[in-house]
Parts: sequence; C-alpha cells; structure tokens
Amino acid sequence: MEERLQKIIAASGMMSRRAAEELIAAGKVSVNGAVAALGDKADAARDRITVNGKALAPPEEKVYIMLNKPKGYVTTLSDEKGRRTVAELVKDAGLRLYPVGRLDMYSEGLLIMTNDGEFAEKLMHPRGGVEKSYRTSVTGTLSPAVLEELSKPMVIDGYRTHGAKVETEKLSRDGGVLFITISEGRNRQVRKMCEQAGLKVTRLQRVSEGGVRLGDLKPGTWRPLTRAEIKQLEHTV
Repeated sequence: MEERLQKIIAASGMMSRRAAEELIAAGKVSVNGAVAALGDKADAARDRITVNGKALAPPEEKVYIMLNKPKGYVTTLSDEKGRRTVAELVKDAGLRLYPVGRLDMYSEGLLIMTNDGEFAEKLMHPRGGVEKSYRTSVTGTLSPAVLEELSKPMVIDGYRTHGAKVETEKLSRDGGVLFITISEGRNRQVRKMCEQAGLKVTRLQRVSEGGVRLGDLKPGTWRPLTRAEIKQLEHTV
C-alpha cells in the first residue's frame, strides 16, 4: 500500500514525521535510487527507501506503554552526567522506546513511552490540547485568591498559558494537596505556575494524561497500554 514518505519514515521509528519532511525537502531521501520530493508516495513493502544513504528498516511493531516514573530518574535514553534514566526502567520491554514528553528529575508519575514517532509527536505538541493532571503537594498560603490565580492564564517564560483546572484534595495551615490539570506541555509548567502564585512544590506526580490514568501502578514499573487507552489518546489529538 502506498503512503506518503514522511509517514512511512515516522512509522519505522527512525524519526518524527516533521523531521522526515525536513530531510525529504533537503533531498536526503531516495526511493529506488531516485531522490524523492515532498508529496511523493511509496510502498514500504515493495520499494527501497533510503534516508541519508541508509536503507530504511522494515516498520517495527508499534509498542505503547505506561511507566510510573520515580523521582531520581531523568526522562531521556542516555545522560552525559551519568544520572539514572527512564530507559533503565523499561529495558525489559524488548524494544527501544522513547518518552512522550518529559517529567523532570524530581517529578514522578505517569510517563508514556513508545516507538511510534508520529503518535508521540502529536501528544507532545505544546498546543495539542492533551490534558494532563498532577497531584501537587505544596507549602504556602492556599487562600481562595491564590487558588483563583493558579486557575487563570499566566505569563511564564514569555508565553501566556491557558487557564488550568485546580481542585483541592487537602488543605492545611501551611499548604496542602492540589490536583492541577493543564492542556499544554511547557517546560516545568506546573512548578512555575505554583512559584508565581507564591507556593513551593514539595511533590509533583502526574496522575493522568489524555484521560488515561496512572491508577495503582507501582513506582519504577510499567505496563502496556490497552487498546482502549491507545484509542483514547489518539482521540485527544
């Protein structure tokens, strides 16, 4: 079956569709020895496709998993500083899987990993509208005014965010536990929102993404996403 080249390349797990489009435009992709152009199609089962002179491998089986990332791990496949990476936690999955988005080293919770570059790119786009919820423990004054400030758009790093959904689980004299839901993927966004509202985050755990919930998955372990969960995530983008 013929498909656009960028889709075939992304499906192989080599790179995202956008990166493939850039290489095609630069004349770095060939089909059966002829340099390809944007808009060209091919049949992955029949045609010989090369990217930067390297033959495209047959498409891998698509794998989608959920990891409960513990604190102390960086969301990358390798780290020049020698820190522990999420790749170590999913090495028994049998394939090279890439994290969809990031959780900083001190955050924990739901992290989706996959070898489907196109799927990952759609979920990671900051403007994609995929809702992510975080159970957020904070210290500071949780007055009605502060909660209202958290829920309104903010300017963070020069970007105006959308409003957030903020629910309280627990309130105490010097802080509490909030559920904060955002629809963007800006760097350390929830931490920066809380800081701007005069709060200090003491624990940050992502508990859901695109309607898919972490549930009772133990820290440091992973499980495959169900077909229903995959469809749910696809529906959100």
